[in-house]
Amino acid sequence: MKKNENLSEKVKFYRARKGFSQEQLSEESKLSLRTIQRIEKGESSPKGDTLLKLTIALGITPDDLLCLEKVKDTGYLSLMHLGALGFLYNPALGVLVPLILWLLKRDKIRLVDSTGKNLVNFQLTWLLATTIYLVVIGAGITPVNLMRLVPNTISKIHPLVVPVFLLYGYNLTMIIINLRRSQKMKKSRYMPVIRFIK
Repeated sequence: MKKNENLSEKVKFYRARKGFSQEQLSEESKLSLRTIQRIEKGESSPKGDTLLKLTIALGITPDDLLCLEKVKDTGYLSLMHLGALGFLYNPALGVLVPLILWLLKRDKIRLVDSTGKNLVNFQLTWLLATTIYLVVIGAGITPVNLMRLVPNTISKIHPLVVPVFLLYGYNLTMIIINLRRSQKMKKSRYMPVIRFIK
């Protein structure tokens, strides 16, 4: 019964947001007034065609009504953080993988929205800082020719390469710290970030 009560509250909320009375919703959805009243009282839950008509009239998706509560899923949060490790292969993957995972589940799983925003903002900030260093300060060094600066012996590492290793190490450290935080269902803390996504 609790599920129907939650669903009925959502229908009332979306109806009020649209500015409809029960009668107007009945007309817009082509459902009987009695059906609307039973749904809003929690006596029945819309399925199939009824659900579709109702959501179209309210201008929402069926998920807006049926996803009543965000679930806890530490596995998905961990996957988002681990997806950011793609930066080790290609810096753009550190942004793209978490961005896609965030977009897929941001309204369905607890902490995914805030984690996704923080993670993507951090990766974009890191990518920007790394690119500025490589191109401006590194006198035109690109990721392609970066490895040419690393000689065979570690004792002769080119001085321009050291900050790049530090930037990569910092990114990796932030991912590991936040991976552990997500396993305890704590909010992620990526910093510093420029708020590209708010």
